[in-house]
Amino acid sequence: MKKRKIGMALSLILAAGTLLSACGKATDTNNAGGNKAKGFTVGMVTDIGGIDDKSFNQSSWKGLQDFGKANNLQKGKNGYDYLQSQSDADYATNLNTLARQGFDLVYGIGFLMQNDVDKIAKQQPKAHFAIVDAEVKEPNVASILFKENEGSFLAGVVAGMTTKTNKIGFIGGMESAVIERFESGFVAGVKAANPNATVDIQYAASFSDAAKGQAIASRMYSSGDDIVFAAAGATGNGLFKEARDRKAKDPSQAIWAIGVDNDQSSEGVVTAGGKQVNVVISSAMKRVDNAVNDLTTKAKNGNFPGGKTTVYGLAENGVGLAPLNPDVPNKAAIEKAVSDWTNKIKTGAVKVPGTRAELKTFSAK
Repeated sequence: MKKRKIGMALSLILAAGTLLSACGKATDTNNAGGNKAKGFTVGMVTDIGGIDDKSFNQSSWKGLQDFGKANNLQKGKNGYDYLQSQSDADYATNLNTLARQGFDLVYGIGFLMQNDVDKIAKQQPKAHFAIVDAEVKEPNVASILFKENEGSFLAGVVAGMTTKTNKIGFIGGMESAVIERFESGFVAGVKAANPNATVDIQYAASFSDAAKGQAIASRMYSSGDDIVFAAAGATGNGLFKEARDRKAKDPSQAIWAIGVDNDQSSEGVVTAGGKQVNVVISSAMKRVDNAVNDLTTKAKNGNFPGGKTTVYGLAENGVGLAPLNPDVPNKAAIEKAVSDWTNKIKTGAVKVPGTRAELKTFSAK
């Protein structure tokens, strides 16, 4: 009898141990990756322009903030967060850091990160990555591209219908397929609205050199360009400073600037001739925030498009044009033209060129 009781007691102890062990394993699995038990998490790595570049990175971060608010997440490792890169040498390290911290989705912001996203995605095959403005052909990477040419075409229409000198400037950041789309679409829009206008094109070879942007803008305005569009990240901040300085010095000077990525109208406010005016006529919007929010939501819902490229254009609300400056001449006529061209592009009646080669054969008729 004693032996039987001892045997039963041992059996109960072993069973209890097995249950405890199973519970322990379940807890470990739920906590794998450090923050998985707290829900979906997402992080992003900025390029050297920084989180407050008033352009591309800032728009991307807004997309994550919008996602966070919609899903009751807080900034930090258990919700949504970012790492800022001081130089291109930081890209791989920052991407790897977020992946190792267990974020469910890690963004690389900008085409400059293409090689690093590809490298870290191979090293971390179980992690999910996304890259904006480039394509990485890995099964654990989702790629986001935009039809920047469609949004900049509309900006070109505005410039072509507003210019008094028929001389317009375009400042590019670094030579790339992305900026070529901006350039080609803008020139096509100018020509569609005003065949007599010419576009002076110059590149700064940087997305973070505001002084270089200002120097180029100064030369353009001095040579008679009365409207200048910069698709150059933080380099474009120099354009706004130059336009503001000139307007403050000579309020009668009819010059305009066009913003990029975000609605950059706040960058054009200046006091000239005793009153407040704005030198930004509009901005070619690149809704990186919408795209980042959209793709992150898909990933959270179990529909991560790994190995695929998603392209956002006018029809997908991925690009567009910011509201016109209320002081622009012929505002109603320009808005109607923008609306008409938007409909033509959305329906496919007009295919906006995205390369210089396509621009050569473009016809707006």
